[in-house]
Amino acid sequence: MTSIISTDSARRPGPFNVAIVGTGGIANAHAAAISGQPGLALVAAIDINPGQASQFAEKWGIPHIAASMGQALEAGRVDLVVICTPPSSHMPLALEALALDLNVVVEKPPAMSLAQIHELQAAEDLSTGSVSCIFQHRFSSAVKRLATLRESGALGRPLVGVCNTLWFRNQAYFDVPWRGLWDVEGGGPTMGHGIHQFDLLLHLWGPWSQVSAFASKLARKTDTEDVSAAVVQFESGALATVINSVISPRETSVIRLDFENATLELEHLYGYGEKNWKLTPAPGHEHLLALWDDGENQPSGHGAQYAVIAESLSSGTLAPVSLREALPTMELAAAIYASSIGGRTIARGEIDNQNPFFGRMDGRLDPWKQEVKTA
Repeated sequence: MTSIISTDSARRPGPFNVAIVGTGGIANAHAAAISGQPGLALVAAIDINPGQASQFAEKWGIPHIAASMGQALEAGRVDLVVICTPPSSHMPLALEALALDLNVVVEKPPAMSLAQIHELQAAEDLSTGSVSCIFQHRFSSAVKRLATLRESGALGRPLVGVCNTLWFRNQAYFDVPWRGLWDVEGGGPTMGHGIHQFDLLLHLWGPWSQVSAFASKLARKTDTEDVSAAVVQFESGALATVINSVISPRETSVIRLDFENATLELEHLYGYGEKNWKLTPAPGHEHLLALWDDGENQPSGHGAQYAVIAESLSSGTLAPVSLREALPTMELAAAIYASSIGGRTIARGEIDNQNPFFGRMDGRLDPWKQEVKTA
């Protein structure tokens, strides 16, 4: 069994020393979130580009720069490694950290395929470190309240849902060498953009059972899809539509959850607070408005997730979101690809190690590799 903290860390209350691997754009969100946690201390910036690492370290007051985890460890103790590199390097770097008995936080997606998730789980079983996956939309006062109301039965059964990630990325975005490639990003907006929203949907509504999907490349020159659309059935019987797009000029992220007794709606772009939610009670259930409006306002974001990670480090418990907790989200992404490429409904659990979509999200079929057609 794995532990969130190493034996060395277990003997002290903190602060816990954090190294960030990869000092590009997303690393700044992590650094800001970590800097806001009194139980965490940024001690190293790791990057193969020493100039970029130096600039990042100076910006965030980080005392050491290094070209590798091993070099960072030579400079002092590290308890937690945060991986902020392009997706194809997430798993090998996480494996390296686990081999060093370090705890790991991995940006989304945590891996490129289901095969890689299982390989990480096997490595985690042999390490005193463990892996936490960044799905920061799970962490907010609204999500906590919604979960409490659902578990109490106040909302009734889940019935109908909508989960849309409608974003816009121009062609220049995809002209960056590592973007839009199956073997580097693992997929298009289904893997790299919408995954945060449908992860939140699964977190709120529980296990999914089957999915039927379409995906296309409509507007961008890229090897992957630029839009996907799916109908997902849950074990509860509820149905939801899930759209993931990077070709939508009016950008928005939307979740709508119709329960028997109320509709909960969330609209935001890259993060949300209480003002982004709306509850509409069914007739006769107006009392739910008072239960919903309790005054607490913890917005979603990396900071909210790192607060829980810091607390877990301190208590010696497994930090969310574990590989096991992230697996259903990764399975849904794989199933959306398998359904859209194969033209049939995919059941949860169907993509096993004998399935071509287990090892790569496109099943190694390169369905959209041809140039996008224009009129």
